[in-house]
Amino acid sequence: MKDQTRVIAALLIGAAAGAALGLLFAPEKGETVRDGIADYINDLVEAAKNKAASTSNDVKRYSGTVYDRAKSKLSSVVDELNDYKDVAVETARTKAGDLRDQAESKLNEGKAKLKNGSNEVNDSIQKS
Repeated sequence: MKDQTRVIAALLIGAAAGAALGLLFAPEKGETVRDGIADYINDLVEAAKNKAASTSNDVKRYSGTVYDRAKSKLSSVVDELNDYKDVAVETARTKAGDLRDQAESKLNEGKAKLKNGSNEVNDSIQKS
C-alpha cells in the first residue's frame, strides 16, 4: 500500500509542477491566463450547480414515486386485513349460531326426555 501511495503522490506532485511550469512559460499574458482560469472555474461551478439541481429534482421525483408505491402497498395490505377481519367475524358468527342451535337442540331433547320421564313417573303413580 505504501508504494501505491507514493506513486500516486509523485504523480500528483508532478502534475501540479507541470501545470505551474506551463503557466509560467505560457506565451499569453498573465491576465489572459487568469481570466481563462477564472472562466474555467466559473464553468465548473455552474456545471456543478446544474448537476446538483438536476440530482435534487431526480431525488424528489424518485422519493415521490417511492412514497406513492408505499402508500398504495399499505392501502392494499389494509384492505386485505379488513377482508380477513370480515371473513373471521362472519365465520365466528356462523359458528356461534351453529353452537346456539346445537345447544337449543340439546336443551329441547333434555326437556323432552324430562317430560317423558315425568309422564312415565306420573303414569306409574296413577296405575299403582
